[in-house]
Amino acid sequence: MTPVEAGREAAYTVRQVQRGELSPTKPLKSAGATVGALLLVMALLFPIYWILIAALSGTGGSIYSSGGLSLIPQRPSLVPFLWVVGDLIVPAYAISLNIPFSGLAVVFNTPEIVFLDVSALREGTVGRVALGGVELFPGFSVEPVENASAFKGFLWNSLTVAIPTVIISMSLVVPASYALSRRKFILRRKVLFLYVLLTQVGGGLGVALLIGLYAVYVQLGINDSKLALSVYYAATAVPFNTWLLKTYMDGIPVSYEEAAVIDGAPPWRVVWEVIIPLSAAGLATVFIFTFLTGWTEFVVAQTLLGTDNYTLPVGLFSLITEYSIPWARFSAFALTFATPIMLVYLFAQRYIEGGLSFSGMEG
Repeated sequence: MTPVEAGREAAYTVRQVQRGELSPTKPLKSAGATVGALLLVMALLFPIYWILIAALSGTGGSIYSSGGLSLIPQRPSLVPFLWVVGDLIVPAYAISLNIPFSGLAVVFNTPEIVFLDVSALREGTVGRVALGGVELFPGFSVEPVENASAFKGFLWNSLTVAIPTVIISMSLVVPASYALSRRKFILRRKVLFLYVLLTQVGGGLGVALLIGLYAVYVQLGINDSKLALSVYYAATAVPFNTWLLKTYMDGIPVSYEEAAVIDGAPPWRVVWEVIIPLSAAGLATVFIFTFLTGWTEFVVAQTLLGTDNYTLPVGLFSLITEYSIPWARFSAFALTFATPIMLVYLFAQRYIEGGLSFSGMEG
């Protein structure tokens, strides 16, 4: 209903201007600011659109070619995306429901849901994108796909690295943040200064010590271990996220905890039922930042992991050969890899902005 409400507000504003109740300058300023913001958003999204055009071109081109500038692909093709998700596609299937009625079986056959079957495309069969027998993308060419990517393997490796990273980090960040925010103990200020120091130099220090880290992992025999990589990611994510969540918890009134203690709640219930629910925005922000650490990191993953354990960023880089770059497949792989990140931020944007704002790190 947002477009309808915007139209009503625009019509109401026009009537106010016509009756002389509102100066025309104010709505013109708002319209100018809206147009400017729209142009800025379009400029920020243009690189993503460029990659999308390169992926749909099929031949690996872009919006600029020898024929000039083109914002629409001349011969759009889904082949690069089929190549990326080829090992994730499931064949067509139909669902039948048998319902007993007065001693008789009533059978309902649902329409067949046809997906792209890349295994058939590898054999040269012409494919289609259809739902219930109705073709969805008649304008797109679907050609035979050969040597589908190992996207499923890269995806599994990324998940088995990112999820342990989140679990290990959150198990350290949450109690450390609460202790630094609410408890008084010896050397507390020194620990806080150490966290600030690690927050500022942690990333650069991690890259500088990469050779030493690799040597230690090789000596221990864990250089090709995804769990060992998750431990490293968690260690690098703890300082910044602990300081972020600690600053957020500082904004929670102590009176809430005191009220729970007066009601007889033990310390663990105070944390579980008071602090954690009130820190939802900060926890969501820390969760997403930690997950992205394990999902998008490239340098350490490429250095430590073997070919069979490559994560998505390293798998994307492996598409580049010494002599050429398959731009269509590279772009389709990059968009598929970035889609979960965009979806997570889209649905968690409110929590991220709230967590950063209340922690004093906005902007």
